Amino acid sequence: MKVLQGQQTLMRIFIGEQDKCQKKPLYQAVVDMLRKEKLAGATVLRGIAGFGANSHLHSTHLLTLSQNLPMVIECVDTRENIDRIMPKIDEMVTDGLVTLENIEVARYAPKDN
Repeated sequence: MKVLQGQQTLMRIFIGEQDKCQKKPLYQAVVDMLRKEKLAGATVLRGIAGFGANSHLHSTHLLTLSQNLPMVIECVDTRENIDRIMPKIDEMVTDGLVTLENIEVARYAPKDN
């Protein structure tokens, strides 16, 4: 099991729900890649509203024709591991925002079997 303690890096990837990577939902492709690359973990969050660089509003409002809702993928790991996979992220995320933050991990432990 991977142990994470102390100073680590949080990567957030902001994309759209309809974004694709080789005909697969981009969020799924990114999570699959992170898992394959053995990062500590990832979580995908689906937003109810948001806008990006082009200021086009995406929301769950009933009158909205397109439901390309915002998605955020969060991943915490060492800076070295995040840096190692960044070229793959750059290749996959052609339209979106990627942020990195230094964080303090207080607890990271698996569920007891």
